[in-house]
Amino acid sequence: MTDFKEVRTTHEDPSKKGRNTTFKLTQVIWLLLGFLESVLALRFLFKLIGVNPANSFATLLYGFTNLFVAPFANLTGTPSAEGMVFEFTTLIAMLVYALVFYGLERLVYVIFYRERGPVNVKQTVVTDHTPADTHTTTQVSKTTTTDQSDTQENHL
Repeated sequence: MTDFKEVRTTHEDPSKKGRNTTFKLTQVIWLLLGFLESVLALRFLFKLIGVNPANSFATLLYGFTNLFVAPFANLTGTPSAEGMVFEFTTLIAMLVYALVFYGLERLVYVIFYRERGPVNVKQTVVTDHTPADTHTTTQVSKTTTTDQSDTQENHL
């Protein structure tokens, strides 16, 4: 006689999709901030070491970053010596954009994040008994399905 018992359990979390979407949105925000901070830092470094502004890469970089530095253009003075410029405005722009993007990320998190709620658990039990008589090939099987809600408190 052979006894066989199989238990299949599935967990369904309805709020998981919302958490994944929030996570992806915040990652995109941090990616954009990282890119912007990188090009602004490169601009600051290029101005500080006196890179030739006629260079095509420097022209492209300055042209792109002028859009982001323009709101802070006349905020402070810009000390310079022999072609080297210390741009306080670029550093201020980097700080302001970091704060703005942080605020945006927190806003997305607060609006769209969904707490982990009840988890639906479905359990299926399959039992299969083969009779002791080996001459008969009849098998008896029994399937039981139970649904229950399980609340788990896992926080990210």
